[in-house]
Amino acid sequence: MPFPPSPRARSGPRRRSLLAVAPAALALTGCTGGDAGAPAGDGTAAADRARARAARDSEGLTERYDAVIAARPGLAGLLRPLREECARHAQAFGGGRKASPSASPSAAGSASAAASPSATVPGNDRDALAGLVAAERELVDRRVKALGGVPGELARLLASVAAAGTAHVYLLTKGNA
Repeated sequence: MPFPPSPRARSGPRRRSLLAVAPAALALTGCTGGDAGAPAGDGTAAADRARARAARDSEGLTERYDAVIAARPGLAGLLRPLREECARHAQAFGGGRKASPSASPSAAGSASAAASPSATVPGNDRDALAGLVAAERELVDRRVKALGGVPGELARLLASVAAAGTAHVYLLTKGNA
């Protein structure tokens, strides 16, 4: 006898859409060379460039979170944990100089707004969250596309961080609903 459908309507994406990056990550898991035990800095020049770009991207996203937190303090409770994860992602990729958790959100927010016109924060919470969602989605897409061109260990890290970005999108849209 089949189970009856759940009486509760689902909110947010299904498990499949949250794990959209899993097929690429699984395909790469079996195709890794002998680099699984290699130190992080012993990669090829392309891998080093990909790692540096991923660190810069995570730092930029952290700065964007800082700008939104500074401009929209009412969202700080929702955004701080996501911002801290972005800072940890930058450190995992070998960055983290700009993304240190001790950085002042107001100082980092004003610096990022001056450095990047795309970091300007909209005047309402909904649009500010939508901007973060768009930035997270763009970064997830870029990281998924980069998976095929990097060695196994870096590919696994990129896939993991892309999956975390997908979870951030879900949390930001769920908080926005």
